[in-house]
Amino acid sequence: MTAFRISTAVADAFPDTLIAVVTATGLRGGEPWPATAAALEDLEAQLADGAWQPADESDPLIEAWHAAYHSFGTNPRRIRPSVDALGRRLAKKGTLPRINPAVDSYNYVSVRHGLPAGAFDLDHVTGEVEIRYADGSESFTPLGEPDTVENPRPGEIIYTDTTDVLTRHWNHRDAHHTRVTEDSTRVSFVLETVAATRDGDLLKVAAEDLHGLLVPHTRQSTVYYLSPAHPDATV
Repeated sequence: MTAFRISTAVADAFPDTLIAVVTATGLRGGEPWPATAAALEDLEAQLADGAWQPADESDPLIEAWHAAYHSFGTNPRRIRPSVDALGRRLAKKGTLPRINPAVDSYNYVSVRHGLPAGAFDLDHVTGEVEIRYADGSESFTPLGEPDTVENPRPGEIIYTDTTDVLTRHWNHRDAHHTRVTEDSTRVSFVLETVAATRDGDLLKVAAEDLHGLLVPHTRQSTVYYLSPAHPDATV
C-alpha cells in the first residue's frame, strides 16, 4: 500500500485542487491494448480533419495551470505544464509519441481532456507520496536522463516520496526511476486540476476514461480522489 497526500501548505494555497489517482495492480503492459491504439488514431484523425484541437494557452484549462506555475515562481512559457507541452507537440507534429500502452493511455486522456497527467511505478516509490513545496535540499533525476541530478528551487511544488523527487514544477516532468515501462505491474496514474469548481466534473470523466482503458489489462484498478478537504488516500 502507498499513501498519497497533499501537504497543508499546498492545500491552503490551492484550495480548488482536485487530483484523481487511478491505481492499477497486475498491469499487463506488454500485451496489445487495441482500445488505446484506436483512441489515439481517432484523435489524430480528428486533428488532421480540423474537427478537434488540443487546448492551448488561450484555453481556461491551460490558463489555470499557467497561473499556478507563476504563483510558485516558474515561468510556464519556458517550463510548461505537461498537458501544455504535450498538446503543443501534438498540434505541431500531428501525432502523439508511442511509448508503451500504459503511458500512451494517460497521454491520450491528458490531451483529450486538457488536463495534466502522469504516472508512477509504485514498485520504485519509497514510502508516502506527498505534494508539497520544495525546501531546496531535494534531488531529482529527470525522465530519460539517468545520469543527471537536479535540485528543485525552494518554493517549487513537487511530488516526492521519502527519498527522491518524483516530479518537478508540480507536473512539468516526471522522474526517471519511477517511470512506467512495459514491465511495470503496480502503477498509480494521476490527473489534476486546480479549478475543481469549474473542471471537477471534467476531471472525473477523464479519470473514468483512463480507468476504462486500464481495466482490460490489469487485475484490479481503482479511482481515488484527493482534495484539500480530503488530502490523504492509501492506494
